[in-house]
Amino acid sequence: MSLLKVEGLHAHYGKSHILHGVDMQIGEGAIVSLLGRNGSGRSTLLKAIMGLVPPTAGSVRLGEKELSGCRPFDVCRSGIGYVPEERLVFPNLTVDENLAMGVQKAAPGAHVWSVEEMYGYFPRLKERRGVNAGYLSGGEQQMLTICRSLLGNPRLLLIDEPTEGLAPRIVDVVMEFILDIARRNVAVMLVEQKLTIALKVAQDVLVMGHGELVFRGSPEALVNAPEIRRNWLEVA
Repeated sequence: MSLLKVEGLHAHYGKSHILHGVDMQIGEGAIVSLLGRNGSGRSTLLKAIMGLVPPTAGSVRLGEKELSGCRPFDVCRSGIGYVPEERLVFPNLTVDENLAMGVQKAAPGAHVWSVEEMYGYFPRLKERRGVNAGYLSGGEQQMLTICRSLLGNPRLLLIDEPTEGLAPRIVDVVMEFILDIARRNVAVMLVEQKLTIALKVAQDVLVMGHGELVFRGSPEALVNAPEIRRNWLEVA
């Protein structure tokens, strides 16, 4: 069953036309990896779904609800969470206070998460629950941002470059976390630069180039498509 359906989505930054008629779907509890070179439009697609970059044409539907043209907080309340690449925390608030900022009423059909569940996934955050977020390491801030977004009880979580700059041990923790929330029927759309990670966790893979989807299929299909990897993913 389709949870998110995007049809004919266009988006601009000023006069720059970034997304060119994107069509895609994500099912309930699925993990989809969105790949592409820098500048291909991956982050813009996530922001357009969230309403942070207002689409100039096209449709974004979550279940039966049309979200194109909605304000970002309405998109969030409808059941989509967003973890930006920038690891946006409230630096002068404690870990506990940052997590409290993310709590909201669950959208229909969503799993209801608790702060204690977040601390169960990331014990290091529990150890530092009284520390201001500005004093956390980059990895700890990434954990905090993901947990705060999940406490909004989304049906779909958009995550932009979650492993960027993280130590390998922390990368493994974050990836297992993503796999586990999908088992709880939270769908995940993952923008990831590291191909091995993206293929390991996803059931489906999308590849973007010049603001369009140039490939969609299983991880195995991408492994067997060297021309796609050469033309749209590998550094020349």
